Amino acid sequence: MADEDKRGIQGQLFHAETDREPGDRNWQGYGFDINPPVFLTAGGLIVLFIVLSLAFPDQAGTAYQETRVAVSDYFDWLFILAANTFIIFMVYLAISKYGSIRLGGVDGEKEFSDISWIAMLFSAGMGIGLMFFGVAEPVFHLFDPHLGAEAGTDGAGEVAMAVSLFHWGFHPWAIYALVALGLAFFSFNRGLPLTFRSVFYPVLGDRIYGWPGHVIDVFTIFATLFGLVTSLGLGALQINAGLTFVGDEIAAFPAVPDATWVAVAIIAVVTGLATISVYLGLDKGIRRLSNLNLTLMMILLGSVFVLGPTLFILGALPQGIGGYLGNFFELSFFGGAFDSHYFQGSEFYGPGGEGEGNFLVDWTVFYWAWWISWSPFVGMFIARISKGRSVREFVGGVLLIPVIFSFAWFATMGGSALNFELNEATAGTISGPVFETGEEVAMFAMFELMPGTVVLSVLAIVLVTTFFVTSSDSGSLVLEHLSTGGKHETPPAGRVFWAVSEGLVAATLLIAGGDAAVESLQAAAIASGLPFTLILLFMMYAVLTGLRREYRTLQSDEFTELIEDLQEDDEIVVRSRTGDLVTHVRTRDGTVVDVGDD
Repeated sequence: MADEDKRGIQGQLFHAETDREPGDRNWQGYGFDINPPVFLTAGGLIVLFIVLSLAFPDQAGTAYQETRVAVSDYFDWLFILAANTFIIFMVYLAISKYGSIRLGGVDGEKEFSDISWIAMLFSAGMGIGLMFFGVAEPVFHLFDPHLGAEAGTDGAGEVAMAVSLFHWGFHPWAIYALVALGLAFFSFNRGLPLTFRSVFYPVLGDRIYGWPGHVIDVFTIFATLFGLVTSLGLGALQINAGLTFVGDEIAAFPAVPDATWVAVAIIAVVTGLATISVYLGLDKGIRRLSNLNLTLMMILLGSVFVLGPTLFILGALPQGIGGYLGNFFELSFFGGAFDSHYFQGSEFYGPGGEGEGNFLVDWTVFYWAWWISWSPFVGMFIARISKGRSVREFVGGVLLIPVIFSFAWFATMGGSALNFELNEATAGTISGPVFETGEEVAMFAMFELMPGTVVLSVLAIVLVTTFFVTSSDSGSLVLEHLSTGGKHETPPAGRVFWAVSEGLVAATLLIAGGDAAVESLQAAAIASGLPFTLILLFMMYAVLTGLRREYRTLQSDEFTELIEDLQEDDEIVVRSRTGDLVTHVRTRDGTVVDVGDD
């Protein structure tokens, strides 16, 4: 049999039995194409959140902080164990026999070049976060070190670099890879909609198209939105800080106050730009902006490398990686159980429960929850652009390429900041503004110590803005997929709605948060990340089950013999047992062959 015929038959063999099509019961009108139960419910919850937060900002701000403390306090152990489980699972898939399975089947073709693919997955993943924390986090760890280092010393600087690489290294991208692989497999290899409900097909069967599936997608939209607006809010704060800094440096530049209303105005303007990008669609909008982001980021990275302490950076990169890998297991499994902060009456709890945080709560738990809350957004976006890649290629690309870039970024940006802080002549010039004002000023404070201060600052502002637009653009695309039942071709009105919603929620969090705006944004990420931790644990089971059954079917003697014997005009029927993905084949003469795996 011709190879083309064999590929076509394989595609039918692995298509889940259902007469439903993505979005086949959508409502269309006024430029929208929506799944009413999902769109109206999610939209109503979002509007309710905005109205209540703006009507009672003080109470809302307090609720944000209490939620953040409660989730971090009682579920920190879950985030730690889950994140480590995810990275072990993804490494196993990459080196196992399942690594040869291709997303989309053996005839799946790549829709994007390798360069565009890498640029898009990186830009959607953590671009704003690197800009916001790339300088600030190492400086914080320098003066509040982990692993027993003495604050402000060279040893603390080495630990600061290792810890920063840990938080931005393999763990977050393992989370993204897991979600993206699960969504891509059930969509491209099982013919199910590219929505979160599809991963529950082994349990729910066709009920994923009913209210159980609607509830899953509504919850996913709500959680995804809050994970996304955390980054958008941080980006707005950093743009505000940059404009204020440039205004102080250039007399002709209008003075821009560092205030919440300015950040809200920035969100409004940039959301407008994102709406234009959203209207253009995936190929014209996100791909071009993603490539632009990568170009601008390389220019900024190269400029700091050349203008900053170049030799120190070259030494900090391998030393930081060595510190990260050398302390990998201690950092990965640190649970703070023997930390004195955790006992009643301690610094963390305080006499009435009002204490200061610690390393685990302030950093690792926040980051893991943030990555998990982002995972539906980033994972679905990566899944859509990854058709045609093998599991091994997919995991390797997602797990390694962005991590290498993150290492280079922290070695250059964070390493330069540490060098300035450890130098007696410039000590305190970065940490002072950071501890006085906030993380958003860190990068601009460092640029003030380098040649080309204004040029670097303007470039950073432009880069954060384009990352803002890209995140909003790709996030709107994902939210639209969820609210349309996984439909690919839809009018732009839905994407515009979600882009505007993201801006409104981000602005609401900043207004209600007041002086604790960053903490409010962190609370949104942590609260939305908790339930998705449980969902991702289930997703591992679903992914492994699907890959195992597909591999065994492809390797079975029955499948091989059947493919060799079938003719082009044979009738092929695919069936699935209740709650199962076992496949059957019926030939033209009525013979039924079970080629699945129980």
